[in-house]
Amino acid sequence: MEIIVFSKAMYSTWLYYAPDRIMFDCGEGVSTSLTNKIYAVQRIFLSHGHADHISGLWGFLNTRNSAMGEREKPLEIYYHSSSSRIRKYLEFIMESSNRLKYEILIREIDEGFKLPLFPKDDELPGEETSEPSRKKSRYLEVFSTKHMETEITLGFHIKEKRKRLREPYRSMPQSEIRKVIQSKGTEEISEFYDQNLFTYSGDGLVMPLSRLVNTDTLFHECTFLNLEDRKGENHTSLEELLEPILEAKPKELYLYHISSRYSDSLRERIEKFERRMAENGIKVIIIPPGKICYY
Repeated sequence: MEIIVFSKAMYSTWLYYAPDRIMFDCGEGVSTSLTNKIYAVQRIFLSHGHADHISGLWGFLNTRNSAMGEREKPLEIYYHSSSSRIRKYLEFIMESSNRLKYEILIREIDEGFKLPLFPKDDELPGEETSEPSRKKSRYLEVFSTKHMETEITLGFHIKEKRKRLREPYRSMPQSEIRKVIQSKGTEEISEFYDQNLFTYSGDGLVMPLSRLVNTDTLFHECTFLNLEDRKGENHTSLEELLEPILEAKPKELYLYHISSRYSDSLRERIEKFERRMAENGIKVIIIPPGKICYY
């Protein structure tokens, strides 16, 4: 899995998820940082309309238009249907970029929106499907987060539909399972479930536990490493993350959108939190403010 991310609270945030060629948010400087990788991006999902999450769009679109690279495939941009800020900004960009050499598809979405990613078709796998080709179907799912009163903000899951043994058969010997299959078929012993491969929180307060559980890789904003530094109720603090993360138990936790006020003391402030996570089998990765990180 390849991920490239840059995040400095208040200035710029963007994340490129290479497995599905998706950009989450598009803050300032993204085209300068990604260079030719901007041609690999097929979809951009914007969490909300704050400038530090969308200000890189104009440069991204025009650099992609001017530099040498593939222009045959359209670029899709997704944002919440209520965001007048993003809508007006995109209208301005399109009016100012009337010689684009590639197609841009702009789509308004809402909470609960799902987009098939793999296989590349127009249908999401059904709960009861038994088609072998659908066992590893992957899709993106949109949910809302609590960040500001004036605009709905979004977070994103990338999920994969997998197949496993039903609970009654998991402790059964293989010889007994084979007998069940012979008499009732494989559908009797198996079930489909959705595994969260990746979750991106966008900006906001700590996500509800239901959004955190069953996630392999969790990117959660953590603007404040000290709760006392926060003014207002619109960003997450490290202290607030502790218990929900311990309960959710993601395999990997990436903390981003960290305030630059902590740049000189980042490691010492996070050390105790990291130790608690490690004791519970959770790996913590810090995205230092203002640094491009590759994973």
